[in-house]
Amino acid sequence: MTSLKKTIAGSLLAASVFAVAPAVLAAPPVVSPTVAALPDFADIVDRTGPGVVNIRTTERVRQNAQGQGGMDDPEMQEFFRRFFGIPVPKQQQPGTPRGNGKQGGQGQQEEVPRGVGSGFIISADGFILTNAHVVEGASDVYVTLTDKREFKAKIVGSDTRTDVAVLKIDGSNLPRLSMGDSDKIRAGEWVLAIGSPFGLENTVTAGIVSAKARDTGDYLPLIQTDVAVNPGNSGGPLINLKGEVIGINSQIYSRSGGFMGISFAVPIDEALRVADQLKASGRVTRGRIGVQIGEVTKDVAESLGLARAQGALVQRVEPDGPAAKAGLEAGDIIQKYNGAAIERPSDLPRMVGATKPGSKATVTVWRKGSARDVSVTVVELEADKPKQAEDKKAKPDNAPNALGLVVSDLSDAQKKELKVDNGVLVESAAGAAAAAGIRPGDVIQRVNEVDVKDSKQFGQLVAKLDPKKRAAVLVRRGDSSQFVPLRPNGGGN
Repeated sequence: MTSLKKTIAGSLLAASVFAVAPAVLAAPPVVSPTVAALPDFADIVDRTGPGVVNIRTTERVRQNAQGQGGMDDPEMQEFFRRFFGIPVPKQQQPGTPRGNGKQGGQGQQEEVPRGVGSGFIISADGFILTNAHVVEGASDVYVTLTDKREFKAKIVGSDTRTDVAVLKIDGSNLPRLSMGDSDKIRAGEWVLAIGSPFGLENTVTAGIVSAKARDTGDYLPLIQTDVAVNPGNSGGPLINLKGEVIGINSQIYSRSGGFMGISFAVPIDEALRVADQLKASGRVTRGRIGVQIGEVTKDVAESLGLARAQGALVQRVEPDGPAAKAGLEAGDIIQKYNGAAIERPSDLPRMVGATKPGSKATVTVWRKGSARDVSVTVVELEADKPKQAEDKKAKPDNAPNALGLVVSDLSDAQKKELKVDNGVLVESAAGAAAAAGIRPGDVIQRVNEVDVKDSKQFGQLVAKLDPKKRAAVLVRRGDSSQFVPLRPNGGGN
């Protein structure tokens, strides 16, 4: 009892102290939440930077006797820099390879700048990974290391479906980068990119992973980031905080041609699988079963009694193809491939593509209220055909016109794919057109104020141009169009 009273008394005494002098008792300490420090990328850059290379490509073109048709023109210089992201010197710079000096039917063959990009070394003996679009159509490829050593590279192979290419330079004990595991990345983690945007070598940018598997194509779920990537960054590494490569910076979403906060990288796991095949045979072998597929919507799933909307709806079966021979039908829903669930339609082409041609695969399909397993023999997927091979309407004249262009008509399929209503496809570019950066695959849509309908009409328009005046030629590349000022060089159709 006594001890209880003491306690009460003590409590009363404490209460009186609080009432008389509230400021005497210190306030409890404020506990701040733990704040993680921002990463310091400097050490990572020091370790990985030497393994990143600058890649520049050139193209051999025949120059007419009248010259390059505008290379020294300031307006042409500014256009080339802004639209194509490539600074073009007004005159020959030291160290720039020249043409072989051979004379052809149209004049001297000369090597002109075509593009710049990035890459990174994956083996000490000189194998390099980059994007296929960086080296596509190049006559020669030059690789520059951070220590300023320059090598002429050999293209071992490239794969347009995954946008991966392998180069080889002659060297030993080269600084190579460590490969990471792109399957283990998480949205929100820090990453950095090293490359040559607009030709500015060894540029470092940083950001976070925005999404892990963004569907942008049949064979490639890309890594989405907010790392600044611009023309020239293509082919460079996407690096995690361990200094490991987890992707190849490949493309951006842009309405202006420049970075708008969204960039995409090829997962390094997929890139290495492709690289192994390219090093072994120079090409990538993929499987196919001969079906055209679509999405299983929620409404379709409910009407067919499926628990949820997943799988790939067979819209068409190729006659006499592997799927047809196995008994697959239009209207089937493919739910599994070799036991692996098909969550989205894009999962199926990737799984089939990774299957060795000639092997058998088990496809689980939903048909008329029940699931069944079907055995399909996978065959090889044919390699991509050049776009110009699709056009059967007109064969281009091999002689460049007064602008230095050889063009062909666009087929309906090409117009649909390129999302254009008119224009002609550039088959080759020389003279003024090559100097301005126009290259095969571009589409010429307009000359001055006249829309281009076909190659014949385009030839007539060019033939009527005043050689003393520049013509405004509307050129489309990808999703962007730009007027290119060109002066006819006196040639003709």
